[in-house]
Amino acid sequence: MTSHSNGQAAIIRTERGLTISGTRITLYDVMDYVTEQYPPKFIRAMLSLTDEQVNSALSYIDAHRAEVEAEYQVVLKEAEELRQYYEEQNRTLVAHIAAKPPRPGTEAIRAKLRAERAKLESKA
Repeated sequence: MTSHSNGQAAIIRTERGLTISGTRITLYDVMDYVTEQYPPKFIRAMLSLTDEQVNSALSYIDAHRAEVEAEYQVVLKEAEELRQYYEEQNRTLVAHIAAKPPRPGTEAIRAKLRAERAKLESKA
């Protein structure tokens, strides 16, 4: 694990995986940005981290790339499996909601939304 200037570990292993100490942000969150080649300042801003935290995370990723990448792939696979599971679980509910008639008094806004959708689709 890398350490802060005060000697404490900057990257720790929690039940969520490799985590930036003092936060709930995992290295897998950082990896989402690293794989898209975002600069450190952008990562810092998006995850509300300090320069030291971002540098520690990036240093740890560089030093342990194979381990972090392997864990990251597992995290991505599990996230996709969860997405598919909940999409399947909610398919019936979404279809039921879509089949309901519109509430009275919403005709004008629905017409406006249909017009905007048609405009967007004609541009695509």
